[in-house]
Amino acid sequence: MIHLRLLGAASLAALASAAAAQDSELTVLDYPGFEVPGFHPAYVEKHGTGPTFSFFGDEEEAFQKLRSGFQADVTHICAGSVTKWAESGLIEPWDTTRIDAWADLNQDLTGTDIGAATEEVFFMPTDFGSTAIAYNPEEVTEDDVASLQVFKDPKFAGRMALPDNVDDAFALAYLATGTTDWTEATDEQFEAAAAWLREVHPNLRTYWVDPAELSQLMATGEVLVSWAWNETYPTMVEEGRPIGFERETEEGSSLWLCGYVNMKDAPGSEDKAYDYVNAILGPQAAMPLLEAGFGTANAAALGEIDEETLRASGLEKIDVPVLAQLPISNDLRERHAETFEMIKAGF
Repeated sequence: MIHLRLLGAASLAALASAAAAQDSELTVLDYPGFEVPGFHPAYVEKHGTGPTFSFFGDEEEAFQKLRSGFQADVTHICAGSVTKWAESGLIEPWDTTRIDAWADLNQDLTGTDIGAATEEVFFMPTDFGSTAIAYNPEEVTEDDVASLQVFKDPKFAGRMALPDNVDDAFALAYLATGTTDWTEATDEQFEAAAAWLREVHPNLRTYWVDPAELSQLMATGEVLVSWAWNETYPTMVEEGRPIGFERETEEGSSLWLCGYVNMKDAPGSEDKAYDYVNAILGPQAAMPLLEAGFGTANAAALGEIDEETLRASGLEKIDVPVLAQLPISNDLRERHAETFEMIKAGF
């Protein structure tokens, strides 16, 4: 998942090579926008300044930057990349006894395979969001979006959209075909999900690239139903546009997940790396993250925020199956990616 939630693509490109030079003993390789002090207030309070930040536009750029010799102490990636990074030898496990909120982390986000198929924890989840059905309530009823099968409904053919994101697309397809945990997906479950996406493809108006594009498509009425990130909902409410966000479909909804990895042979302070992760998982960071469209992985801290505020951000508690986009094997992710490209091309 690329964090286009914070900045547009042009801004990402402009900032990708920039660095916010602060604490020289900790370098964080991150998405632009995460240098906001409110996201790590305890770190600033303890050390008097924030870390040094270096930015990237997407995770592949970050991966290649590090492979080419750039040195960082911690790097922000999303769950789909974890196995690749762990197998590359670039990262080392976290010591969970040094993570203050470890016992309070949302279990939907940690899962059983967070350590890239070992007992070691290579990935520390910190921020997440929901993916569900955004729809125009003036032309689409609640009954219409009670099931994910709405994407097959000929009534809305040509006026629906999916994200141009393989993880989100397959999360939807797995849920729609009855799989709520993709970490152990069988060949049969994968084929069912792929077949569902192929069946849906002709009904789509487009595959949207970033939330701003989707908001525009929905505002003009070109798209009435879309699989969308939670930030689309409050953005369109604020603009006074008609919008509904259905997370409690019959089959469920999805959570995307990002967090930090601990770089091997890092040049900076290991103590400060833990201070930083503890700060972004701390209760003081929960509201600033939520205001930017992110839920904190600290379930205890998130639980202190009232349900109305969470609902307004599309992150309220729900009572349906949730497919958390946890790390999966490289082989399965490559099958997802190759198949998704073929489906988009009409094959």
